[in-house]
Amino acid sequence: MLKLADTYGRVATDLRVSLTDKCNLRCTYCMPAEGLDWLPKPQLLTDEEIVRLIRIAVTKLGVEEVRFTGGEPLVRNGFVGIVSEVAKLTPRPKMSVTSNGLGMERLAQPLKDAGLDRVNISLDTVDPELFHKLTRRDRWHDVERGLAAARDAGLVPVKVNAVLMRGQNDAHPEDLLQFCLDRGYELRFIEQMPLDAQHGWNRADMITADEILEKLQRRFTLTPEPSSIRGSAPAERWFVDGGPATVGIIASVTRPFCGDCDRVRLTADGQVRNCLFAREESNLRDAMRAGASDAELAVRWQVAMRGKKAGHGIDDPTFLQPDRPMSAIGG
Repeated sequence: MLKLADTYGRVATDLRVSLTDKCNLRCTYCMPAEGLDWLPKPQLLTDEEIVRLIRIAVTKLGVEEVRFTGGEPLVRNGFVGIVSEVAKLTPRPKMSVTSNGLGMERLAQPLKDAGLDRVNISLDTVDPELFHKLTRRDRWHDVERGLAAARDAGLVPVKVNAVLMRGQNDAHPEDLLQFCLDRGYELRFIEQMPLDAQHGWNRADMITADEILEKLQRRFTLTPEPSSIRGSAPAERWFVDGGPATVGIIASVTRPFCGDCDRVRLTADGQVRNCLFAREESNLRDAMRAGASDAELAVRWQVAMRGKKAGHGIDDPTFLQPDRPMSAIGG
């Protein structure tokens, strides 16, 4: 089997597939209140094209895990069918989804029945009013019900992703951790990254991993998990009050883990991105629609991975934020 290897010896086995750039929230750190200019439908991959490219990645290129992302993947009408088709592949990849949780109450069981293994759901506060302010939508209780539905359907472990922003939702992150501990969810804080559509990210406004730890330790005793357990996982984890419950921090900016990265991304319009912060893409959609064979597409994908840089370069004075925002790249 071929591999998605770069020139630094890293091999991508984790594929992030964006199903759409659309989202039904308007989080202040992601996009403006009015939304964005969405990709025209003809440019988007069809359900069949998505399944074909995933099949090539899994059966020809050694991908072992597929994470569906967006935008908000649950707004894609064909999502359950895509999961069902990917579940038929041999070898069968692990499948998960990163979602804002809206719609999860309705779709958790159908997705589980189709073959989805687990979920990551974004939630930045336990305060419904603050949630409304941050997302510009009064939907906190929908997310709460979506989390419970995912847990009850067996999409476990249910992981909660949270981004703290200075002066907005950073006062009491320990309340969010307690919320997750009480319900059996695994909380992961993520340092805010320069991927907003407005290009307004400012490092001085970012809450760092060390600050997050300091705030959590006001209420909890945190013990570092042995580093040998982490592997290529992006989150550094701590046992909470002796365990077994943990809390994680993804310190993409202050403690980057680029050297252990095993990820590759496929955008909703069929572009390969070898890094979240890449400024170049490789177009598989047009080659596929022009009649390229599976073998030819696999080679194109391999070539795209060879150009992956050693690191994201956020600390480099010449760093430029990607033209696409996170909603159009897929996490």
